[in-house]
Amino acid sequence: MSEKKVGGITIECIQGNIADQPDMDAVVNAANAELRIGGGVAGAIHRAAGPGLEEECRPLAPISPGQAVITGAHNLPNKHVIHCLGPVYSVDKPSDRLLASCYRNALQLAEEKGLESVAFPAISSGAFGYPFEAAARIAVKTVLEETPEFSSVKHIRFVLFGAPDKEVYEKVLDKLL
Repeated sequence: MSEKKVGGITIECIQGNIADQPDMDAVVNAANAELRIGGGVAGAIHRAAGPGLEEECRPLAPISPGQAVITGAHNLPNKHVIHCLGPVYSVDKPSDRLLASCYRNALQLAEEKGLESVAFPAISSGAFGYPFEAAARIAVKTVLEETPEFSSVKHIRFVLFGAPDKEVYEKVLDKLL
């Protein structure tokens, strides 16, 4: 685990399962437009949360790339799930701005709800085809740009599936600091 302090906010990168972050107020779902159970992150979160999550999501769908909505966490150990629809690389344009909007909008929802901690997966870098290092740069840069605005959010965690992914995020974080 690597951890950095930026203006009173802890930013960390860990290898793990986004659906198993019991010390976080909210986990972020790399959602599909219909906010349904899917593969990857959306599948893991929905399976762990149980069917109530999909029921709560139904009236909120569809969402557009870059948009974020918040629900309860149901059977997850968190207070909330923030659902973001990342852009499909080279289809949804401008991909970079839409991806940044995911992180920005998720953090704004967390702030509005008075949440102190948020865990993010690597949005759009799986099935949506975003080049991993470019997606990591956008994620970390957006979080760093937003941190001066926070009053409640004090802990941001990037939860990466594999060790190589975690190393990419750590390098990007070091470079941008």
